[in-house]
Amino acid sequence: MSNLEYINSFSPNLFWDVDSSTLSMDDHSRFIIQRVMEYGQMRDWRLIYRYYGLDKIVEECKQIRTLDPVCLSFITTISHTNKEDYRCYHFRQSFPTLWNS
Repeated sequence: MSNLEYINSFSPNLFWDVDSSTLSMDDHSRFIIQRVMEYGQMRDWRLIYRYYGLDKIVEECKQIRTLDPVCLSFITTISHTNKEDYRCYHFRQSFPTLWNS
């Protein structure tokens, strides 16, 4: 599949705020992975898994500054990695809120 075919295969709600024709699976991998992790459906997950592979997804997720706690648990469970290895885990700990204390 070409780059444009991959982008057009994702759920339309993932990239509602950007021009999807300007996205590149290689140049915008972190952005695409984060959107799929947080807002995608299982078929979107399968698309990124098929394109990037688990190692690349984990590598990019480790660098994401903010990632939903459910997404973090999902990626750590399927990749058998520690939450402490992810930037979003430490970033969240740096800014505790009153209701999450």
